Amino acid sequence: MKSDKLPILDQERFSCLKNAKRLWVIGSINGNLRGLKPIHKGILAHIKRGDKFVYLGNYYGDSDHIIETIDEILLTRREIMSMPSVYMPDDFTYLRGAKEEMFSKLLQVQFSPNPSEVIDWLLGHGMGWVLRAYGSSEDEARNVSHMGTVEMTKWTGRIRRMVYSHLGQSDLTNHLKRAAFTEDGKLLFVHASVDFKRPLTMQKDNFWWDHGTFDHMNAPYSGFKKVIRGYDHQNKGSKLSGSFGMTLDGGSGRGGRLESLCLSPEGEVIHHFSE
Repeated sequence: MKSDKLPILDQERFSCLKNAKRLWVIGSINGNLRGLKPIHKGILAHIKRGDKFVYLGNYYGDSDHIIETIDEILLTRREIMSMPSVYMPDDFTYLRGAKEEMFSKLLQVQFSPNPSEVIDWLLGHGMGWVLRAYGSSEDEARNVSHMGTVEMTKWTGRIRRMVYSHLGQSDLTNHLKRAAFTEDGKLLFVHASVDFKRPLTMQKDNFWWDHGTFDHMNAPYSGFKKVIRGYDHQNKGSKLSGSFGMTLDGGSGRGGRLESLCLSPEGEVIHHFSE
C-alpha cells in the first residue's frame, strides 16, 4: 500500500505511527506479569524522546494475574507520560490479540444462534482464566448459556461492569487496534498474521489467526518492507532474521519468555530484551 494512503485508513481500527525515531515492540504477554515487569524496566532505562511503543496483543492468558498484568501496562504508560521528555497518548499503540478478540465475542454471546457451542469453544481456548479474573467461572458460563437471551445479557453485563470497575482497563480494551504501521509505509505490526492475498482493509480475522503461511512470506506484503507479528499459534519461538517478516514470540505464558525489541524506522534491531 502506498504510504500516502496509509494515514487515511480508519483510525478506529488502525494506528498510524507518525514521526517515529525508534519503536519499542512488546510481544504477546499472555498474562505473564513476572516477565512483563523486567521488560518494562529495561525499556524505561533506554527510552529516548521520539520513541513509540507498540504492544502486539494477548494481554490475557492462562494466568491468575490478568488484572495485574493490564494494570502494569497502564501504570508504565502513566510513568512514561510523566517523564520530562514529552510523550503523547498516540505514542502508545495496543493491538487486539486473539485472546482479546475471543473475550469480545464472549461478551456478545447472547446474540449468537448457538451460545452453548460458542461458550464451549471459547472455554476450550482459555477464556475460563479471563472469566475468573472478572468474577465469573466456567461452570457459570456453561449454565447461563442454556438460560436464554435475558439471563445471558444480565451475565455479560455483570462481567462488563467488573471490567469497568478496574480503573483504565475498559478504556484500554475498548481502543485496541487491529494493526499498526509507520507513516512511511515501511513497517507493519500485526498480532498473528496477514493474508498475503488480501489488502489491509480486508483482513477480517486473519490478524488473529495464522494458518501456517506467515513463515513462508517470500515478498513484501502490500508494499511494506517488513511485517512484525507478536504471536505464533504454533509456539515455534521468535524469528527475527526474516527478510520480509519477523516473529517476536518467545512463548511468554506458555513455558517460554516474554521478549521486546527496539527497532529503527527501517526495521533494524537496536535492542532485544528478554525477561
